[in-house]
Amino acid sequence: MDRSKSSFQPVAACLTVLAALVRLLPHPPNFAPIGSVALFGGARLRGWQAYLVPVLAMLLTDPILSHMAGAPAYSWMTPVIYGCFLINVMLGRLLIRHSNSWTRIGGTAFLGSLQFYLITNLFVWIHAADLYPRTLAGLTACYAAALPFFGRTVLGDLFYAALIFGVYSVLRNWEPNERSRRVTA
Repeated sequence: MDRSKSSFQPVAACLTVLAALVRLLPHPPNFAPIGSVALFGGARLRGWQAYLVPVLAMLLTDPILSHMAGAPAYSWMTPVIYGCFLINVMLGRLLIRHSNSWTRIGGTAFLGSLQFYLITNLFVWIHAADLYPRTLAGLTACYAAALPFFGRTVLGDLFYAALIFGVYSVLRNWEPNERSRRVTA
């Protein structure tokens, strides 16, 4: 069986969609699969698919999650958050597209978490002048208040990246042994 990247696209697409749906399961704040889905999509899906899947996952699951929480589905932060996940797609395309190195995958997942933390909290600081003064001390306070969320984002991105890339690697490299080929023949 041909295990080339192009012939294995349906498996990569299915894994990406399944992982995105995991977002609907109960989880601690920021311990979610979307960042890793975006990295995986960037690394393993072709062209527009890599960018579409995380955005579509968010567009479809945000209303469900917000209904469950009794909150609005979208806010002024929505484009910022979605943009950060698109940056994760680019990180996946640039840094791990041609690599199966666990070190590179883990490092890229960490970079994705870091850029999400830095960008989203910068916008919170800019927008929430009533919470954080527009000073260096206010920006520092904003980032400090978000550190617990950053820790969970890093753990979630590392966990889900290991899970998604690991399952993909196992499925891609799995070869039925000779005995099972004879049984099915």
